[in-house]
Amino acid sequence: MQHEDPPTGAPTPAKAWSGRFAEPADRLMQRYTASVAFDRRLAPYDIQGSLAHARMLSRCGILSAADLEAIERGMAQVADEIRAGRFEWSVAREDVHLNIEARLTELVGDAGKRLHTARSRNDQVATDIRLWLRAEIDGLLGLLRAVRERLLDLAEAHAATVMPGFTHLQVAQPVTFGHHLMAYFEMFSRDAGRLADCRRRVNLLPLGSAALAGTSFPIDRESVAAELGFDGVCENSLDAVSDRDFAIEFLAAGALAMAHVSRLSEELVLWMNPRFGFVDIADRFCTGSSIMPQKKNPDVPELMRGKTGRVYGALVALLTLVKAQPLAYNKDNQEDKEPLFDAADTLADTFTILAELLGGVTPRPERMREALSQGFATATDLADYLVRKGVPFRDAHEIVARAVREAEQAGRDLSELPLEKLRAFSSRIEADVFGLLTPEGSVALRRHTGGTAPEAVRQAIARARARL
Repeated sequence: MQHEDPPTGAPTPAKAWSGRFAEPADRLMQRYTASVAFDRRLAPYDIQGSLAHARMLSRCGILSAADLEAIERGMAQVADEIRAGRFEWSVAREDVHLNIEARLTELVGDAGKRLHTARSRNDQVATDIRLWLRAEIDGLLGLLRAVRERLLDLAEAHAATVMPGFTHLQVAQPVTFGHHLMAYFEMFSRDAGRLADCRRRVNLLPLGSAALAGTSFPIDRESVAAELGFDGVCENSLDAVSDRDFAIEFLAAGALAMAHVSRLSEELVLWMNPRFGFVDIADRFCTGSSIMPQKKNPDVPELMRGKTGRVYGALVALLTLVKAQPLAYNKDNQEDKEPLFDAADTLADTFTILAELLGGVTPRPERMREALSQGFATATDLADYLVRKGVPFRDAHEIVARAVREAEQAGRDLSELPLEKLRAFSSRIEADVFGLLTPEGSVALRRHTGGTAPEAVRQAIARARARL
């Protein structure tokens, strides 16, 4: 439940900071500045951080054993109420922190009021966000692993399926479908690496920095960091409470991941178009038209392509948020959460459905091979053949260009030109040339690491599985 405002005539709950002020906060101002509508999702992490803080205060002799026991008991009830949906969230109490503290104080009295000793909401919220984001990154890494596994399975099944490779969206050279999919495996692997690297900078504890200058109490920040699973503590209190670059770094990594999702989505949309016809996408990932009964629209990849803009927008929003902020904490930083939450949710949903979608992609090898009959995809192979026969590459390039022009005028592929026609362009061309003017012959020549030969693709897949 959430109480937007106290009933008419009822007293507004006192603010944690109201003693300084001679008049109550304006109602509109309360709604405008409150964050509890969205930051309540931090509640489990707020409770986790508060309990670690209370235990440290007790170890350091700042909080009595009796107060610690009361706080632990009260927090257990608060957590139960939140999980069960019985917790009464109040906009008048501004945010997740003050809502939980107020309820704790209702339950255990003065012990709840002592919990905030040696900390501020500034270092408290910074800690909550880092705890939450760390968990989100761990979840996203698992989802990216599932995407990559699906790519490997599909690539392995089609390691020898030939298709056109494109540059400028024009037929360039033959590749295999498995090799094409492995390009996306590499992209998503780099995305996973960026998220894992970002996690290291997320996983530092701000708590103990208090409002901005640290605290005069003899606290033990390192023990709190150890209990909460942080790798260490933020070294500077001013930076700790005002820093949001860890969130921006996460969004930058997320934006790149969505760029890769968008590229793959675009290709799926193109490939499903009858003009390509390279793949079919399972009905469960498509929709129809309200007016055209024949339509089967690839709505899921289209929407994934569109949702990329949400994550880009979140990145720009946070970059703009921190621009020109003086040290230390400013209320501007309250605006970091909604874009960050939305981007994390978008990434999780997208990776989840992408893994499922890839399981519903059915390649159509006959259409891929048919497309290779257009565009003279083996022209480079003919040039390389001539180079191996001793012709300088630039001369070979010119010879093949003339042969392509002749084949184009005749409405034939290079492999369909008679040997005598080909020898008219160069006497060094022999009958063995036809073995490499086929798509299969072309890809088979590229056996090196990173090449598109089926054996090279299978080796790449084996290395990739070992990395996973």
